[in-house]
Amino acid sequence: MSDQIFDAEQDISLYDVEVPWTNIVREDFHVVVYRDGYPVTEGHLLFVPVYNTIAVMSDAFEDALRYGKDRVVSGEWQGFNIGVNYGKAAGQTVMWPHIHLIPRRDGDVEDPVGGVRNVIPGKGNYKK
Repeated sequence: MSDQIFDAEQDISLYDVEVPWTNIVREDFHVVVYRDGYPVTEGHLLFVPVYNTIAVMSDAFEDALRYGKDRVVSGEWQGFNIGVNYGKAAGQTVMWPHIHLIPRRDGDVEDPVGGVRNVIPGKGNYKK
């Protein structure tokens, strides 16, 4: 089984492919953080692994999780969702791995129960 996440040529990096993101928040050896061009909420970020591997995607996920947690602890956000769109059926439009970090604030939706389950209309609140 390949260590690659998406089908792509071996040994290429983020810098070898065309991606639509331009607004860099920060970058390091493994992960580039961009502002989402079509933010769901204010502060919506994309954590993009420089290399198309599970290990670097894990680094990006950890970075997103820590970043989000820090914003909640500081009181800037009340919560956050993290998500990955994998495949056309899931809504993926950019064929390079990336993680969405979506800040959540009290009152930003009428009923937040179910969180990411709300990607399928009517399926979010499993308590009803």
